[in-house]
Amino acid sequence: MTHILIADDEAVIRESLSEILREEGYLVASAGTAGEALTLLRDAHYDVLLLDIWMPDRDGLDTLAEISTFSSDGRPEVIMISGHGTIETAVRATKLGAFDFLEKPLTLERTLITIKNAVEKRQLRADNREMKQQLTGGTSITGNSISAKALRQQIRLMAPTNGRVLIYGESGVGKELIARAMHAESLRRNRIFLELKCASIPEDFIESELFGHRNGAVPGAPSEKRGTFERADGGTLLLDEVGDMSLKTQAKVLRALDEQSFTPLGGREPLHVDVRVIATTNKNLDEEIAHGNFREDLFYRLNVIPFFVPPLRERREDVPPLVSEFFAEIGREYGRPHVEIAADALDLMKSYAWPGNVRELKNIVERILILNPQVKRVERKHLPALMLRSPARPPGAAEEFGSLQEAREAYERDFILKKVDECHGNMSRAAEALGLERSHLYRKMRALGVPVREP
Repeated sequence: MTHILIADDEAVIRESLSEILREEGYLVASAGTAGEALTLLRDAHYDVLLLDIWMPDRDGLDTLAEISTFSSDGRPEVIMISGHGTIETAVRATKLGAFDFLEKPLTLERTLITIKNAVEKRQLRADNREMKQQLTGGTSITGNSISAKALRQQIRLMAPTNGRVLIYGESGVGKELIARAMHAESLRRNRIFLELKCASIPEDFIESELFGHRNGAVPGAPSEKRGTFERADGGTLLLDEVGDMSLKTQAKVLRALDEQSFTPLGGREPLHVDVRVIATTNKNLDEEIAHGNFREDLFYRLNVIPFFVPPLRERREDVPPLVSEFFAEIGREYGRPHVEIAADALDLMKSYAWPGNVRELKNIVERILILNPQVKRVERKHLPALMLRSPARPPGAAEEFGSLQEAREAYERDFILKKVDECHGNMSRAAEALGLERSHLYRKMRALGVPVREP
């Protein structure tokens, strides 16, 4: 829903404009002074501001200059209005960032068209910003395995449709990358791609994240919020790990998918959207349905086009190209784009089971680059100890250590490094996950021969 703020010292204009715009379906607020308008802009989200040049407490152009310093997220499109406009004033307003300039008395048709165009410009600006943020990573599926080739072919076939997609796979296999690739090759590729991580949002807030809320509907939250469904209108919405949604939220998502509309929390009128939904899950949804944890009707709505992404251990021939890609990508970030890897080290990485899948592989490449800042050629000795096992041994089989003490230290070293990886290098969180004091963790790492970045 589009929010409009009218800032004019004439009450008659504020009231008549508010009534007309509400009849057109806009949410409208008004202010009689520039100070009041600035306060409203800082407290809530507005898409368009109709700002009179002659205000009792402050010049409208000075107010416009202050608004131009707002962040792009919080800055509305500003339409200046005046009964004493001149070409010089209009030029100055345009240079300060005004979208347009309207002269009083306002004509209904031109006012509505100007507001409509301003709304479209702001939405395009927001979409472009979101796309730059969301699509900074690659969208290509790397690998030469039969599975990788099949995924690429399936994406080419299904991406141009509007069918809903459900992507299955273990954590870390790259389900989000598949979703981005689907969007990049779809008819919606020039529109927005948004992702909602269902598992990371508290139950009390996920409904607001999905559908938004109106003033006062969510205590302690901003007065107004556009939900993910509304922001993704015309584009693609990824519901990441949809199996972690509560049954209550599932019911609301089901209704939104069926009707392509929803009502924000605290709202009165339903909003209609055109959104392609892609969902991912690492759970067996058939089992979740049997246990009463997932709605069967929602499953059938989402499972129009099923995708299964196999774990990395089932497509080991994809490891070498992934390793090359990550060394190049992460090496550029650390100013080391030309790091090589020895053939025997690459063979060892290929034989490893990769329980954390592609995400684990990427984390290990980054760890190698961080812990070996001078190395230009990665050897076997630079790989984590957890990978130094015989390829023929199944996971969990005993290692060939000289003593129980060596085996224990190797396990502790690997377990600590795994936790540090999971916490993205945050030592405080890693210490908490391990049940240790931070200082004790540093001492433990030094004792085990793990390179430590001192706090």
